[in-house]
Amino acid sequence: MGAAPGDFYTMSPAPALTLSPAVGALPSPMPAFTSRTTQRRLLAVGAVLALHGAALWALQAGLIRRAVELVIPVEVVAELIEPPAPQIPPAPPPPAAAPRPAPPPAPAPTPRPVITPSPTPSPLAPVVPAAPPAPAEPVTAAAPVAAPAPPAPPAPPAPPAVVLPSSSADYLNNPPPPYPPLSRRLGEQGKVVVRVLIDADGRASRAEIRQSSGYERLDQTALQTVLRWRYVPGKRGGVPEAMWFNVPINFVLE
Repeated sequence: MGAAPGDFYTMSPAPALTLSPAVGALPSPMPAFTSRTTQRRLLAVGAVLALHGAALWALQAGLIRRAVELVIPVEVVAELIEPPAPQIPPAPPPPAAAPRPAPPPAPAPTPRPVITPSPTPSPLAPVVPAAPPAPAEPVTAAAPVAAPAPPAPPAPPAPPAVVLPSSSADYLNNPPPPYPPLSRRLGEQGKVVVRVLIDADGRASRAEIRQSSGYERLDQTALQTVLRWRYVPGKRGGVPEAMWFNVPINFVLE
């Protein structure tokens, strides 16, 4: 029976042998101890090999489960999106049939007059004529009373008559304007219109050129002339008042 690993052995001292020259030397006890050590090593190596073989058999038989990595493939879902179908408007409902007019009601039968025979008057009974009906009095509608017409507004007074001033009266004795000698030699001529303010006493208080002749000498001569003239003052409603008056003066070479 082999010894289990880990057992302790107690070695007793070998008996002393006496070597004699005749008998010879006995074998030493060391070879027996060496064989036991070898057996134990062989047993240990066999146990290790047995364990390795059992492990390989267990792997092949599936006793030891290995972790299985599950690889789940990614599932790609493709969905086709269809464009929305065009909405078709519903068909308009058919027009409702116009209601037929109700037939006119049948005219009610006109009752025929029942002729009742009038009683024949007795020839002996006097016939009393019926009194004629009294004539109805004519009803006259009351005439509407017309509202009195509003009085007409008074007519606006007529504007007072305006009489413009004048410079052509014979009694004024206004001399004609002198012709400037230089203008006569140079052949200057034309028409000047002077605007004059004539006071109520017939005198010219202001004067200005309204229309020029184109020559300064002729314009100034006309302006000085009308300021020296006397005038018939303008009147409004017969009353003299100051007014503006246009005086034309012509310078013509003869």
